[in-house]
Amino acid sequence: MNIFLWIVQIILGAAFVLFGSMKTFQYDKAKEGMPWVKDSSKGFVLFVGAAEILGGIGLILPYALGIAPILTPLAAIGIAIIMLAAAIFHGSRKENQAIGMNVVLLILAITVAIGRF
Repeated sequence: MNIFLWIVQIILGAAFVLFGSMKTFQYDKAKEGMPWVKDSSKGFVLFVGAAEILGGIGLILPYALGIAPILTPLAAIGIAIIMLAAAIFHGSRKENQAIGMNVVLLILAITVAIGRF
């Protein structure tokens, strides 16, 4: 189970650092590739990106370093909350493909949270 959780943590962590970095540091590229970014304020997009980067880092580093490992399941809960909010947001915009990805990431984040508590 530990190996499975590590695989999920690394995949989730890398994905959230990658996507969060695009929203935070490559706003124009995010605006081209994600329809919702065009309709949202730049501050909101930067906030979401920063939260995703911190969540992605939190999924890996605390548990890997053994420094405050309780932060890893808490980061997973934070990621799950972000994904739930994202699914609701995309649902209100009728972006069904995005909802599917949000639900998958939500389930993986909940798996990490439960497995690491």
